[in-house]
Amino acid sequence: MVSVTASRRRSPEWPRVLFGTTSAGLAVDVALLVVRIALAWVFIYYGAAKLFGSFPGAGPHGIHQTSLYMAQTAHLRPGGFFAVLGGLTEFGGGIAMAGGLFTRLAGLALFGDMVMAMITVTWATGINSANSPPGYQINLALAVMGLAVALTGAGRFSIDALIARAFGRSGKVDSAKSGSADTGSAHTNVVT
Repeated sequence: MVSVTASRRRSPEWPRVLFGTTSAGLAVDVALLVVRIALAWVFIYYGAAKLFGSFPGAGPHGIHQTSLYMAQTAHLRPGGFFAVLGGLTEFGGGIAMAGGLFTRLAGLALFGDMVMAMITVTWATGINSANSPPGYQINLALAVMGLAVALTGAGRFSIDALIARAFGRSGKVDSAKSGSADTGSAHTNVVT
């Protein structure tokens, strides 16, 4: 039987799930930062184009054009709903990736966004197509990058890591507390 005081001392699981991040050393944290910046750049660009008509180039611009595209090309109805959903997912997910805030949720959302793009638009043309719509190679690469960040977390250079530390969820081994010497291995530097 668990006493009331023991259950009060146990930290809730939701901060670990939402903000937890795995840090296997400086190189991995820098790699995660680079991946997050690349995802942020791409998704803020396309999300802003869908929502606000920003950034000239190919593809639908603004809610009206994106609504028509979603309804006619992607066969997602109502087109307006999916235009707003896609734009907010991409723009908001890109901003979240940039700061490393709610990164696991953002990574999953961006993964889902790219899987939907493959299913509804680009899959029929194959992996590499010179026709319109283009192939699904870019969607696949972005989906896998989003999933990788969702699985690992944002790394130590993120707002998520700061929040995790504030919740006292740091898994770093403190040699004074554990009574053993820190070996400096990558496994001792885990923020969960």
